[in-house]
Amino acid sequence: MTNKVYQYFKIHKPYNMVSQFISSHQVRLLGDLNYSFPEGIHAIGRLDNHSEGLLLLTTNPKVTRLLFQGETIHHRTYLVQVKNKVSEETAQKLSKGINIEIKGGQNYITQPCKVEIISKPEYFNNPLHEIPPHLPHTWLKIQLTEGKFHQVRKMVAAVHHKCKRLIRLSIEDIELGTMQSGEVIELEENEFFQLLKISNY
Repeated sequence: MTNKVYQYFKIHKPYNMVSQFISSHQVRLLGDLNYSFPEGIHAIGRLDNHSEGLLLLTTNPKVTRLLFQGETIHHRTYLVQVKNKVSEETAQKLSKGINIEIKGGQNYITQPCKVEIISKPEYFNNPLHEIPPHLPHTWLKIQLTEGKFHQVRKMVAAVHHKCKRLIRLSIEDIELGTMQSGEVIELEENEFFQLLKISNY
């Protein structure tokens, strides 16, 4: 009896698209991308409708459990544009852990993370969905080891900054790189598991 062959993909999810193939709402779906995905495909984790960037897809049903529900932590890196100027003191406060409200209305202190104030990356120009250059804003690079619902947006809101643009750059060693919005790349199984630092057994 042969083992089932699974497929693995990374995509650059566009702005204003949900991370699913079926919805009861009138929204843009992953199936609207110009790519013929195999049957049984699903997203590993999600990006909300107004977030962009790296999203992983697979036909392998066990990957989500291995990546997000195991004891080993996995890094996720985001590029974030927020309204107004963020001070170094505020960035430090975010990096040490901040109180946010999670599902059920519970208070939660986020795990320590890496937060950097950076210059605008020219590659990610999108004048329709970001703050114009002449208005006060800040670009942050945030690396998390957890993923609560809308965590990045809630973290910056907790220090009185509104998230305007959110782009996931990487999950462990799988990177968005220079992928164009809507682009799809299929990865080999061994490479996929090695880059995510999870075992296929």
